[in-house]
Amino acid sequence: MVHNGGGRSICILEYYDMSASSTNDSGIQVTGSPKVSHGGREGIWVAVHPEELERVPIENSESAATETEPQNDPQLEVAPAANETSSVDPEPPAVIPTPIPPLVQKPAEPQEAPTLAAATVGVTAGAIKTATTEKPKLELKRRQQLEHHLKSNPADLDAFLELSRIYRAENRPMEARRVLQQAIQIFPDEPDLQWELEEATLSRSIQQLREVAELAGRLNTAETDRELNRCQQDWARRRIEVCEARLVRDPSLTHLRVTLAEAKYDAEMYEEAIDDLDIVLGNDEFSPSAYLLRGRCMLAMGKDLDAMVSLRACAMRRAVVAPLRTRVVALRLLCETADRLGIALTLATYRSHLQQAEQELAKQATLGS
Repeated sequence: MVHNGGGRSICILEYYDMSASSTNDSGIQVTGSPKVSHGGREGIWVAVHPEELERVPIENSESAATETEPQNDPQLEVAPAANETSSVDPEPPAVIPTPIPPLVQKPAEPQEAPTLAAATVGVTAGAIKTATTEKPKLELKRRQQLEHHLKSNPADLDAFLELSRIYRAENRPMEARRVLQQAIQIFPDEPDLQWELEEATLSRSIQQLREVAELAGRLNTAETDRELNRCQQDWARRRIEVCEARLVRDPSLTHLRVTLAEAKYDAEMYEEAIDDLDIVLGNDEFSPSAYLLRGRCMLAMGKDLDAMVSLRACAMRRAVVAPLRTRVVALRLLCETADRLGIALTLATYRSHLQQAEQELAKQATLGS
């Protein structure tokens, strides 16, 4: 690009035929397709410096003009190609120090498109995050609506139940219990209300036990130990009350017998627990757990030999095989009791069974992981 006297710029370009050689002066390989406008010849355009203008051949400018379409800018001159016939052999162009970029640019590396699984995971994660954020807001709004609704419509049973479930979902069992107690005053014979009130009572008791256990673990003082013992006793009493009330309403709930016996064992009511367990010893589904708990009650009462009878019935019966974890616990208690009593022969048998059961348990844990 040069400037003439009139202030206009003149751009002189020169075309080099690349059909005779596959590389240019700069050593860059040209792999472009032939230019149609130049008769199928391959080549590149090179700018000519102003000081080289006197070397540019212009004798064949008229013939070049007839072969190509006229340019709009009369000052743009195109030099003929090197292999075209000319009366005057053009001088070789000067080597331009500026490197010439390749005509064929290196294609950009393709970006790996996100897979359907990745896109699905992203959408799912975003949806879960949004749902997690919106759920507390919706529950708060719904809870406020229900509280306002019950003030003007205190006979709406479904509203009481829904409000209590929202409070329990918010880990506020005391508020759930308060709402249900109000509802029971209006609907004293409603079984669903009674069931939900019992669940809220149990939730509050276990919540207190966890809070005090965490506090006792951090402080480790005599006062926290007393409070922890009180909460443990309260948790046992609440379970006893709920299980007995539900068994009165429906004696067919056999599984509650084992739960009731566990609560009485925690409350150190061993004889009462054994009486409840004797009812379910004939049930194959619950007898392994019942025999194990019965043996523990016997051990707590100091009846080691009677305890070993119940523990053997739990761990070594062939008619009803106990679950593996239950069997391992019973065998460990048998080994401890036999070792304490000095029964060497049976101790070796118990240890052999225990070793086999622990290997099976470890194999199950490996397969499960």
